[in-house]
Amino acid sequence: MSALRPSGSRFHRRLLREEPGFSLASRLWRVNWLYVLLICALAGVGYVALCSAGGGSARPYAGPQAMRFGFGLILMVTVGMLPLRLLMRLAFPTYLASLGLLVAVLRMGHVGKGAERWIIVGGVQIQPSEFAKVALVLMLATWFSRISYARMGNPLRLIIPAVMTLLPVGLVLKEPNLGTAVIIGGIGAALFFAAGMRLWQIVLLCLPVPALLKIAYAHLHDYQRARITTFLHPESDPLGAGYNIIQSKIALGSGGMWGKGYLQGTQGQLNFLPEKQTDFIFTTIAEEWGFVGGIVVMGLLLLLILGGMAMAIRSRNRFGRLLALGISVNFFLYCLVNLSMVMGAIPVGGVPLPLVSYGGSSMLTVMLGFGFLMSSWVNRDVRSGESADNGEASEP
Repeated sequence: MSALRPSGSRFHRRLLREEPGFSLASRLWRVNWLYVLLICALAGVGYVALCSAGGGSARPYAGPQAMRFGFGLILMVTVGMLPLRLLMRLAFPTYLASLGLLVAVLRMGHVGKGAERWIIVGGVQIQPSEFAKVALVLMLATWFSRISYARMGNPLRLIIPAVMTLLPVGLVLKEPNLGTAVIIGGIGAALFFAAGMRLWQIVLLCLPVPALLKIAYAHLHDYQRARITTFLHPESDPLGAGYNIIQSKIALGSGGMWGKGYLQGTQGQLNFLPEKQTDFIFTTIAEEWGFVGGIVVMGLLLLLILGGMAMAIRSRNRFGRLLALGISVNFFLYCLVNLSMVMGAIPVGGVPLPLVSYGGSSMLTVMLGFGFLMSSWVNRDVRSGESADNGEASEP
């Protein structure tokens, strides 16, 4: 009788690897809780920084942000429990919904700082361009998972996904929101490359880039041109267009090695630092906690990026691998653009620091993306063409 029973290790392997959809408990067991802990640690840093931005109080920034993170954490774990096949089925309607929201912004969007980037739904202000990032990742991962590496060599296979990428990029540029449009385009480019786009195809696409940049510059809004001029010569208008970046550099430099101390930053506490709770939250941290505090924050960001990449590599499922990679690239570009912006390495673009900056749309879409990443990890041993629910073969 004992010979007819699977051994404990064999049964354990079958439960956790061959049948990841066996039960809710097995899925919860497979969640990367260390990665979740890193997410919570970074969000905790954001809470402390937002308390400082609020003058030492949880109001008006830290308290609401903590509630959003709590809801986002539940959302992340819930989405992480979903099988990959269900996510693939939701890809197209999610993508269409994101395009619909972007169109709605252009028709009835809320104007803020010269741009239409928000719509108000049920009294809640949301930014559809943030949702469009994860929707595009989900759509492209689904599309490319159905195309083999050999078929990627045919340029005709790239037309539809190229249109899928350019549609949200164009709609976001119309708002206008150049920084987010660049991130969306970067996400699309990364997934094209990861899916098997050939080197000659990449070179061919890059040839018209200089001419396109010249055309794009000619159609920039006045405030966007001012940002580029300010980036090159911030001292030319220190009290106007160059004020933000000059104050940011002062705050970064004045923090020194160990910082001025919590709630002791002069630029932040005396309100010289603009948007200290959103785009320039990192300068608040660096001023109060110094170079060491800034390195700790960047270290947490780097661990989350590398952890996401590692989970993508580990996945045996082409869709799960592309999905995890796309979410990791999205998070990386978020961090790269924001940190480069506040340090004066690129023009100011209005991109928040994920999990740290104040903002509901950014927080929830980042946590939704992490949910997709976690689903890829939970279902990492489900091979392409298998069902995540019962392990049976199905159509590609």
